Amino acid sequence: MRVAFVGLGIMGRPMAANLAKAGHEVSVWNRSAGKEVEGARVASSPADAAKGAEVVWICVSDTAAVEQVLFGPNGIEQSLTDGMIIADSSTISPAATRRFAERVANKGVQYVDSPVTGSKVGAEAGTLLFIVGGSEEAIERLKPLYAAMGKKIFRMGETGKGQSAKIAMNLQIAMIYEGFAEGLTLAAKLGVEPATLVPLINASMVKSGVVEYKAPFVLQRDFTANFPLKLMRKDIRLALEAAKEARVKLPGGETVEEIYEMAVEDGHADLDFAATLMLLEKWAGVEVKGQAA
Repeated sequence: MRVAFVGLGIMGRPMAANLAKAGHEVSVWNRSAGKEVEGARVASSPADAAKGAEVVWICVSDTAAVEQVLFGPNGIEQSLTDGMIIADSSTISPAATRRFAERVANKGVQYVDSPVTGSKVGAEAGTLLFIVGGSEEAIERLKPLYAAMGKKIFRMGETGKGQSAKIAMNLQIAMIYEGFAEGLTLAAKLGVEPATLVPLINASMVKSGVVEYKAPFVLQRDFTANFPLKLMRKDIRLALEAAKEARVKLPGGETVEEIYEMAVEDGHADLDFAATLMLLEKWAGVEVKGQAA
């Protein structure tokens, strides 16, 4: 298929690379110049990337960035033609997603929100999970592309429902990790070795995918960004905004959002979201460390 891929960040670049490796005709564009994907044409603008494409795939940082690449100067909108599909793997506002879909529908274009989970490792390995909102017909057409980048798709309903599910998922990830980080901090302060505690956690009902994935990085004090803290903060905010619109109270989420605010103020925005632990350590006057088993 002819695919335009817009956004070559931590997730987007390996996703685009996997599309090219699978034999699709790929054109790419990134806001910061200098990023290339082997086997893909480098476009001069989002409009240039989308010219002649069957599918336009977006993977950028936030709602404002999606709106800019779609409708800003030299945006994708200029190259839209009847029958095209836009798939968005950014994590953005569900309400904005529906507005964007309505606007491009006037040109005969279908819009499928396709946020992902699986982190940088999954993007590189082509094992992402896609959380999808859109028509069954459009999703069927996209299946060869999903297969090149991921291992499974979950259709949550019509356009916007993929984003709704994704922000609910990320809220849970943030809260589960926060519980893990607070437990480690308390244990370390009480003299329990974190490297001894983690196997116990993983053998008990406390075990979770979040803990299994993050524990080795934490014990080695590797806070290199797999999922930057600033982006998790953005997703928590999206969840709180959606909750406000729906008149849902999320007291735990509100508290965790405050932790992320303070972690950003402490200079951890570009580290992995696991670096919220460093804020807890600072307050407790202790450091969690130990080699992963």
